[in-house]
Amino acid sequence: MSKIKIRLSAWARRYRGFAAGIGTMLCLGLFIQGTGQDSYFEISKNLDIFANLFKELNTYYVDPIEPGQLMKNGVDAMLDGLDPYTNYITESDMEEYEFQTTGKYGGIGAVMRQRGRSIFVGDVYESSPAQKAGLYPGDELLQVDRQNVEGKSLDDVSLLLKGSPGTQVVIRVKDVYTGEEKDKLVQRGEIAISSVPYAALAGPQNNMAYVVLTQFTPGCSRQVRQALDSLKGKAGGQLSGVVLDLRNNPGGLLDEAVNVCNLFLDKGQLVVSTRGKMQDWDKSYNTPGTAWDATIPVAVLVNNSSASASEIVAGTLQDLDRGVVIGQRSYGKGLVQTTRDLGYNARLKLTTARYYTPSGRCIQKLDYTHRDANGTVSAIPDSLKKAFKTTNGRQVLSGGGVTPDVAINDTPISPVAMVLYTRNFLFDYASKYAKDHKTVAPPESFSLSDADFNAFTQWLEGKDYAYKTGTERLLDSLEKEARREKYYESAQTEFRALAAKVSHDKKQDLLKNKTEIKRLLENEIISRYYFQRGRIAQGLRGDPNFDKAIALLAQPTQYRGLLKGK
Repeated sequence: MSKIKIRLSAWARRYRGFAAGIGTMLCLGLFIQGTGQDSYFEISKNLDIFANLFKELNTYYVDPIEPGQLMKNGVDAMLDGLDPYTNYITESDMEEYEFQTTGKYGGIGAVMRQRGRSIFVGDVYESSPAQKAGLYPGDELLQVDRQNVEGKSLDDVSLLLKGSPGTQVVIRVKDVYTGEEKDKLVQRGEIAISSVPYAALAGPQNNMAYVVLTQFTPGCSRQVRQALDSLKGKAGGQLSGVVLDLRNNPGGLLDEAVNVCNLFLDKGQLVVSTRGKMQDWDKSYNTPGTAWDATIPVAVLVNNSSASASEIVAGTLQDLDRGVVIGQRSYGKGLVQTTRDLGYNARLKLTTARYYTPSGRCIQKLDYTHRDANGTVSAIPDSLKKAFKTTNGRQVLSGGGVTPDVAINDTPISPVAMVLYTRNFLFDYASKYAKDHKTVAPPESFSLSDADFNAFTQWLEGKDYAYKTGTERLLDSLEKEARREKYYESAQTEFRALAAKVSHDKKQDLLKNKTEIKRLLENEIISRYYFQRGRIAQGLRGDPNFDKAIALLAQPTQYRGLLKGK
């Protein structure tokens, strides 16, 4: 039996193949059980029609056709009528699928970035083959095993860099610091991305545990427990609270979600139940073992990208009044996927059930069974959301993700900061800064001075970071509509006056958003010295979600009051 996986996955957007169309259709036989004879006839009839149609096209169509692509196009259309998590995984896609599921792959341990036709080294994983070979963020890739990479896509370059652990690859780069072209011999390894990239003591007394969990991969609950044990030891054997950070966690294995809940819940407690079309998928999942600590105060951080298994953990601890959820409403994915072997090293990943937290609610936000005439899927309306009760009688709602007990507004990034990020100006300046500074302070204390920020703004002079604000884009749209309806001529003076008023000054925008830009730049710079753990540690400074969690755990009366609905 395949392990049950529940995650918000890029596969929902990227991998819609049907190169094994007939094999996928034959899997429909799984669902014939228990249906009437009429249903069996409809399936058999349509399979026969499909096969005949494919054969006729392949034989008689006026131009040559590619059977595999034709099949893929057919399944793209077929699967688009279902939810976005049901997709066909080809043999060539399997490595990336396994990486998403396990966090492991064979490669060099670096993330690539693209700018125009050029490929650059982005983040380098700590202690990875790439780091050991002397690759640095900002190095430009020129060749991989003597193949020029200019003009290639990131996916194409990724395929060249990946390979079996122990094999070697020669990478020619233009050094970001010296400008010299160099060959780097890199021995590929098994790259295992830890699901717990950061854990540290926090709080006024430095006796609270803060743990980041990025995905629910095999063994992640054990990693969380080990992190908690380590922090407890550092705190002298006593912790006053735990902050579990599930922000941007897309999900993963259902069993691991149960095990993470088990860290804070006693044995035998219902965590989640699933219900599907087939009776085999009607199951209940209880905590299997003794809790790590069944009484310690817990705060769970979530945001709009916390999905699936993350929502099981947050929703379960909320339903049982075992922890306080802080942040923004979670994604709202209450569907369970399993994988089925199709043969020929291919698999079908399909939705087989919905899951329900202990109160009985399903947090699924979008209703894929009802679409409008254009095929658009709508969110479940508030009028159809059902109310449920937590153990202490607090009201929680179904349909729409997990609503936090303490809501923190998510401040959108400013347009100028977004442009500086997307056009790689922050990335490039971080490389320049690292070239000029051999060492920096630890992430917890590193900060740029006003002089440093002024140096950055001077470096930006002459560079194109022009953009339009939302107001300017709306005004452009209004002017276009006015011209179409022939009102513009009579209002031309007013339009010009309004355009002058809302036009922005790029230098002033830099100053207005100085605090935000500085933090983003500091985060990029610190990654050059302390890698991902440095990014996380630096990012906690001034983080309102983290600050609120620490403040709440430091006030036991307020914490208990929230759980009692006061």
